[in-house]
Amino acid sequence: MYIRFVNYLDKINQYRKSKISNRNFLVILAIIVGILAGLAAAALKSLTHHIEEFLQSDWHWKYKYYLYFIFPMIGIFLTVLYIKYFIRKSKFETGLTPLLYAISKNSSKIEAHNIYSQIITAAVTVGFGGSTGLEAPIVTSGSAIGSNLGRFLGLSYREITMLVACGAAAGIAGAFNSPVAGIVFAIEILLPEFTIPAFIPLLLSAATAAVVARLFYTQQLFFLVTEGWQVNALFYYVLLAGLIGLFSIYFTKANYAVKGLFYKIKHPYTKVIVGGLMLGFLVFLFPTLYGEGYITMKNLLRGDYLAVINNSIFEDYNTIPALVILFTVVTIFMKSLATLITLGAGGNGGTFAPSLIMGGLIGFIFAYTVNTLGIAHLNVSNFIVAGMAAALGSIMHAPLTGIFLIAEITGGYILMVPLMITTAISYAINRSAQKHSIYTKVLADKGELLSHEDKDTTVLNQMKLKYLIEKTYPQLLMDDLISLKMNEIIQSHKNICAVTDELGDFKGIIYIEDIFSEMVNNTDKENLMATNLVQSAPNIILENDDLKVVLQKMEQENVWLLPVVDETNRYKGFVSKTAIFNKYRALLMRQNDYMG
Repeated sequence: MYIRFVNYLDKINQYRKSKISNRNFLVILAIIVGILAGLAAAALKSLTHHIEEFLQSDWHWKYKYYLYFIFPMIGIFLTVLYIKYFIRKSKFETGLTPLLYAISKNSSKIEAHNIYSQIITAAVTVGFGGSTGLEAPIVTSGSAIGSNLGRFLGLSYREITMLVACGAAAGIAGAFNSPVAGIVFAIEILLPEFTIPAFIPLLLSAATAAVVARLFYTQQLFFLVTEGWQVNALFYYVLLAGLIGLFSIYFTKANYAVKGLFYKIKHPYTKVIVGGLMLGFLVFLFPTLYGEGYITMKNLLRGDYLAVINNSIFEDYNTIPALVILFTVVTIFMKSLATLITLGAGGNGGTFAPSLIMGGLIGFIFAYTVNTLGIAHLNVSNFIVAGMAAALGSIMHAPLTGIFLIAEITGGYILMVPLMITTAISYAINRSAQKHSIYTKVLADKGELLSHEDKDTTVLNQMKLKYLIEKTYPQLLMDDLISLKMNEIIQSHKNICAVTDELGDFKGIIYIEDIFSEMVNNTDKENLMATNLVQSAPNIILENDDLKVVLQKMEQENVWLLPVVDETNRYKGFVSKTAIFNKYRALLMRQNDYMG
């Protein structure tokens, strides 16, 4: 049945190729991905907000407010349970780093369960008060839609990658109703090389998702009322950019520190309890930390400058400006910890929304403090918006995404100049201290990141050594008689053979010319054994080595091929420069034909 289905699908593909060009077919698929990703975005937002609404308003119980302390832990616990019992054979990962790894090293293959599992786990985590965002899960869900659709239709790596980017763009567009930001996000974060033909599928996918999501979820995220910006305020925008740039460096370092602490806790339920209790305590003290935190930002943009401290145990002191300022500053740092604790304890979500919240709070407290001290009179809403863009752009290393996303979701295009200034400066400060973003540093440290600048490395990272190992070379045992192996050696048409012991452990190599020389000149050639001619290989390749490392070893030894062994020194075959270069050339040709 399966073989018949595959053959039928292959016939459909062959017919499609004869009637529709790759470019037009990808446009059609991009629209399909946009529709599905838009539905996924609407489903995730609606499910999350229904859980929040039920816990906060619909469910009535005299003692329910005591449970707010443990609601976040319950959400993380349900997420961990779902992953353990419903995703058994596959690996479940959160954030954008696994997505970048899939593009860089796994042929853009994203497990199909991510289409729905990201939605379920993120909704439960955030709906119960986990202090993360929904954007990374919906990006992963949309990308999984594109990846699996492309693989189902037997498309090439580059075409599948294009659909992955379309799914990511559609996810952002559907989540924020911001198609332009979705396109920019896909180009900045996911696509290793942007080409003009790629713009059309991205545009259609993002626009389609925005329309579909809006049919089901019509609420606008933020409302900004502003008369524009003043030139004399530019100095303060620069100061704000400096503060956010420094904060983004802190957040990046805190990310690795908190992850390291939770990594030391081996038992998953211990992580849930420790992280859940810590998060519940933080939410109890700082209610703004509950869930995404967008409600607080909406109130601040409406002019309710006490929104951060209200509904907390310190609400009675909201008439003291100094305490409001101090409480908000502490909330900013607690938001960063709450987000990282949620993720470290096993919850699902991303740092996309928290970046917006932290940046917006920094912008608010900066302008509020300046106004309170009488130094100047700043438009607080403008600085909130600028802070959001700057934080997102610097933490994610995606300045254009930060600028266009905030301009779209707030309608603040009139603030484009302040957005550009604050985002560019904060990004430059972060980049000066952190070459890679929180999403890419782990991959970069392992040499698994696609590089825009080093195209050779980019192509080599797409190649896997295990597919280039040649196993047709003669293999001799140490005590084999050469005379008995001559027919096999001659028929192989190779110039080298491997020597192993009976267990397959690699012992060395023998050059065929040495065998011929001994067979001609040695008077005792009938008793000549492999152990008499074996010599050490110039170098050895491990089967998990990157191709760049392989080529470096070959250049160091000035050889054309080297033996490959596994981690236990078992012989696997030989790898040659010829095989590497042929594969390299094929990948370059495929890229040139991309979307032709």
